[in-house]
Amino acid sequence: MEVTLRQLRAFTALARTGGFTRAAESLHITQSALSGLIKELESQLGVRLVDRNTRRIQLSEVGREFHSVATRILRDLDGALENIDNLKRLRRGIVRIAAPQLMASTLIPEVIASFRREHPDIQVHLLDCAVENAITQAVRGEVDISIGPHREGLTELAADPLFDLPFMAVFPPGHPLESLKRIHWTDLVRYPLIALQGQFTDRLALDLYRMADIPAIHPSHEVAFMSTALSMVSAGLGVTAGLPYARTLVDLYGLRMRPLLDPVIRRQFFIYSRLHASPPPATQAFVRHLHEHVGERDWGNPG
Repeated sequence: MEVTLRQLRAFTALARTGGFTRAAESLHITQSALSGLIKELESQLGVRLVDRNTRRIQLSEVGREFHSVATRILRDLDGALENIDNLKRLRRGIVRIAAPQLMASTLIPEVIASFRREHPDIQVHLLDCAVENAITQAVRGEVDISIGPHREGLTELAADPLFDLPFMAVFPPGHPLESLKRIHWTDLVRYPLIALQGQFTDRLALDLYRMADIPAIHPSHEVAFMSTALSMVSAGLGVTAGLPYARTLVDLYGLRMRPLLDPVIRRQFFIYSRLHASPPPATQAFVRHLHEHVGERDWGNPG
């Protein structure tokens, strides 16, 4: 049997209105077209669904039983179609994001707030974690997108470039670095350096050696989160190097942020998502909004 949706809608309209004329009008088709659809349906099923007389129609016993089934099918289908339309029109949806803890406490809340003003019916769930863990969340499919720096060997993920920013020196007000017109890396590493654990320090040391022949750096403290490093700098325990997107938190701590030169070392961050997976409309809209927000920012670059 190849029962069609047009046949089901014609049958339920006829049962609802009790007559061919009103049913045809409700579906915006001719009465003969409606009658043809009912005959096709009865022929497909091999049973009489409608008992006709000169005054009005009545459903047969089989027709009454079939009507409850057809109504439920159409109700479920219409609900599913409405749900898809709401997702497409951004009237509902959920976006799940994983971001490094520093970005999750500076840039991303600003983006979420402005996105929600435009799309108040979309929920945005933010997972703040260590840099490496943020990328892992996308690999596992536990979030729709992750934000993080470039990493080798991420064959399961698609990488969409988000920004490319230079390292900046971060130090407390009144520090000797503040009196310098230009701050070089060799100036920074003279003082106790607070750095992040893992690949952050390893890659930084490699870049300094490769680009400026600066020997291995030995941080006085290695911490898991940049917010901890900024708090320690604020307490006078040393200096650190960070990216300009952290300026909100740097200003909150009352710290100074200046470009680091000779060499200029940059870090590129990406929006990661599972390869070959189609993101839902809400996620696509959030990614577009994130790009627009970042594109409008003026974080400054070393001169």
